[in-house]
Amino acid sequence: MSSTTAAPLSDAEATNVLTKMSSMWWLWLVTGIAWIIVSLVILQFDESSVNTIGILVGFMFLATGVQQLVLSGLSHGGLRVFWAIFGVLFIVGGIVAIVSPAETFVAIADILGFLFLLVGIFWLIDAFATKAANELWWLGLISGILMVLLAFWTSAQTFSQKAWMLLVFAGIWALLHGITDIARAFMVRSLRNL
Repeated sequence: MSSTTAAPLSDAEATNVLTKMSSMWWLWLVTGIAWIIVSLVILQFDESSVNTIGILVGFMFLATGVQQLVLSGLSHGGLRVFWAIFGVLFIVGGIVAIVSPAETFVAIADILGFLFLLVGIFWLIDAFATKAANELWWLGLISGILMVLLAFWTSAQTFSQKAWMLLVFAGIWALLHGITDIARAFMVRSLRNL
């Protein structure tokens, strides 16, 4: 009789997965540094740099999509599909943003509250899904709650306020993403000692 559920990993298989992940710790470090550089560039732009912001948001989406696909390839079970779907959606959004940066900026600013809500929900799900393996899961939980609250507040703002908020949010989001990736790099690196 065949079972449709995946068998739990043996100790040897789990050690092999951890070894593979720990050898790639530098990938999170490099992407974390890149996110911090992007955040510094975004936070220095003024109102006339909408096209540049649209393109940078496109690259941010592409990088996030690739990271989600990498996580999908390294994970097992239901989260694999979840990360793959979000990875593809982020990559498609990134391509659209790069092709039409000004229109993308306007569209994103117009639906900013809804996007904040989606990001907040994603962060909440990710926090609970990684609770067992991530000592900093509570940071994702707090971030998710704050993002959901920000989503409701943003929905009541005017378009010009949303546009400025998008500029600031993109910079802060990139900064927080960079810090998280750097912290994750050193957590993954510490798996080599297991």
